[in-house]
Amino acid sequence: MKNNPIVSVIVPTRNSAKFLGDCLKSIKKQTYKNIELIVVDNNSSDQTKEIARKFTDKVFNQGPERSAQRNFGVSESTGNYILIIDSDMVLSKKVIENCVEKIQERKEIKGIVIPEKSFGEGFWAECKKLERSFYLGVDWLEAARFFEKKVFNKLKGYDEHQTGTEDYDLPQRLKQKYGKSSISRIKNFIFHNEGKISLVKTCKKKFYYAKKLKQYKEDSANKENFEKQANILSRYKLFFARPRKLLQNPIIGAGMILMKTCEFAAGGIGYLFTIKKRKI
Repeated sequence: MKNNPIVSVIVPTRNSAKFLGDCLKSIKKQTYKNIELIVVDNNSSDQTKEIARKFTDKVFNQGPERSAQRNFGVSESTGNYILIIDSDMVLSKKVIENCVEKIQERKEIKGIVIPEKSFGEGFWAECKKLERSFYLGVDWLEAARFFEKKVFNKLKGYDEHQTGTEDYDLPQRLKQKYGKSSISRIKNFIFHNEGKISLVKTCKKKFYYAKKLKQYKEDSANKENFEKQANILSRYKLFFARPRKLLQNPIIGAGMILMKTCEFAAGGIGYLFTIKKRKI
């Protein structure tokens, strides 16, 4: 690796005490050691800030949403590269080492996709785990999290008018500006702790995110991917293209299809609700 550059890891939080310790421990256990850890909280009412201060003295408070927290964290960072993760994620030990190696391979690489696997408690978490396994290597459903900082700043970071879709929006703007070869990927995983999911909770989350979907849809960088991401038939096609995987556990497979259908319905209602509200 060239010059052992600083990597700033930004973790936005809000009432994240349940998961945060495992997340920060996985950062401290990285094989790559030149890491700056920054936690940006959003007015947590639990022990989030106290847990964060056990791992770093760079703990801030900022809102109102995740995009603003991430951008603020980057503005406080000193690293050459930045890694943006959520508080319910756990990194495998060589993630940062491999990201630095990959981004230094070729000068055209500006961002890195880190593949994700889900885990959690209960039936719906198993459904989510199965769903995410279909997305590995699918470029319109994976988003870069590791960036060259100067490029992140040139793109003005995450769009603070978006919530949920900003993960896709930034890498797609990066590709639009620098070309498809500007995004690469590594093989080491991030493990996403879904916790104990309920069908109602996940649908409410999609409804909330969809209320801010218009901003994402209208950006030209997102047009091609949006047409696939917002089309339930594209998702069904992806699932049913691998019937053995889908039917390995038929009950989990059926639950996953039901969950995804309900999420799309909730998202559609949320989007239509916002459009109708704006017309009034």
